[in-house]
Amino acid sequence: MDSRKFLESLRCAIEGIRYCINTQRNMKIHFIVAIIVLFAGILLEVSRLELIILIMSISIVFICEIINTAVEKTVDTMTQDYHPIAKIAKDVAASAVLVAAINSVIVGCMIFGKYLWFIALKTLK
Repeated sequence: MDSRKFLESLRCAIEGIRYCINTQRNMKIHFIVAIIVLFAGILLEVSRLELIILIMSISIVFICEIINTAVEKTVDTMTQDYHPIAKIAKDVAASAVLVAAINSVIVGCMIFGKYLWFIALKTLK
C-alpha cells in the first residue's frame, strides 16, 4: 500500500473519531468514563490482564458508538421523514451500544470489585 494512501486513510479515520467525540454527547461521556476507568486501573494497580480486559471492553463501547453514529447519519441522509424501518435501524444500532456499555459495567465491577472490597475492609479495620 502506498504510504500516502495509508496516511490519508489514517487521517480520515482520526477525523471520524474526532467527529464522534465533538458531536455525540454519549461518546463524550464514554470517553470521560474511559479515562477515569483507566486511571483507576493504574492507581489500583490492576494486573496487566485485567487492564487489557478493561481496554478491550472500552474499545468495544467506542466501536459500537462509532458504528451507531455512522448508521444514524446514513439513515438521516436517506430520509428526513419518519419511517418505521429507519427507526428500527437506528434503534438496533443504539442497542449495540447499550449491550456493550452494560458489558463494560459488568467487567468493571468484576475487576474493580475485589480491589475496592479490599480497600473497604482495610479502611474498616
